[in-house]
Amino acid sequence: MKFYKKIVTLFGCLLLVVLTSNAQENINQLDAKGRKTGVWKKYHSNNRIRYEGQFEADKEVGVFKYYSILSSDHPIIIKTFEKGSSIAHVVYYDEDGTIESEGKMNGKDRIGKWIYYYTVGKTIMIEENYLNGVLEGNYVSYFKNTKISEQLKYKNGKLHGNIKRFADNGTLIEDLHYENGVLNGPANYYNIDGKLIYTGVYENDERVGDWKYFNDGKN
Repeated sequence: MKFYKKIVTLFGCLLLVVLTSNAQENINQLDAKGRKTGVWKKYHSNNRIRYEGQFEADKEVGVFKYYSILSSDHPIIIKTFEKGSSIAHVVYYDEDGTIESEGKMNGKDRIGKWIYYYTVGKTIMIEENYLNGVLEGNYVSYFKNTKISEQLKYKNGKLHGNIKRFADNGTLIEDLHYENGVLNGPANYYNIDGKLIYTGVYENDERVGDWKYFNDGKN
C-alpha cells in the first residue's frame, strides 16, 4: 500500500512538472518568421511582472496590462487595442489602482480626447485634445469643486485663439487672445467679484497703446 502511494505521488509530481513546462512553452513564442505570437509575459529585474498581453505577427491585440516594479497588485497601465488597428484605448492608474487618466493612442502618439482625474474618485481635472501626439483644439481644466478653471484653445501644440481663466467661484478673471503661442489682441482682466480692473491690447506678448485701469469697475 505504501509503495502504491509512493507511485501515485511520484506520478502526480511528474504530471505537475509536465503541465508547468507546457504552460511555460506556450508563452513568449515566435512564429516561423521570428515574430511575437500568442501570450507574452515579461518581468522586472526583481521578478515582478512587467507586462502581459497577446501578439499576432508582432502586433499587440486585445488587452495589455503593465505593472510597476514596486507592486503587482494592480496594473498601472491597461491598453485595449482595436481589432485590426494600432489604436488602443489607454488607461493610467496609480499603484493603488485609482484611475489617473485615459484616452486613445496610435502607437506612441496620443490622439483625440484625453481626460485626467483628481486622485480622489473620478472628478475630472483636465480635458484636452490631441492630433498625432500634439495638443490641438479645446482644453478645459477644472477645480476640485467641478467649476471650470481654464478654457484654452491649441493649434499645433501652441495656444491659439480666445482663452479664459476663472476663479474657483466661477467668476471670469482673464479674457485673452493668443496667436501661435503669443499674446495678440484684446485683453481684459477682472477681480474676484467679476469687475473689470484693466483692459488693453497685446502685440507679440507686449502691451501696446493705451491701457485703461478701473477702480471698482469704473474708469
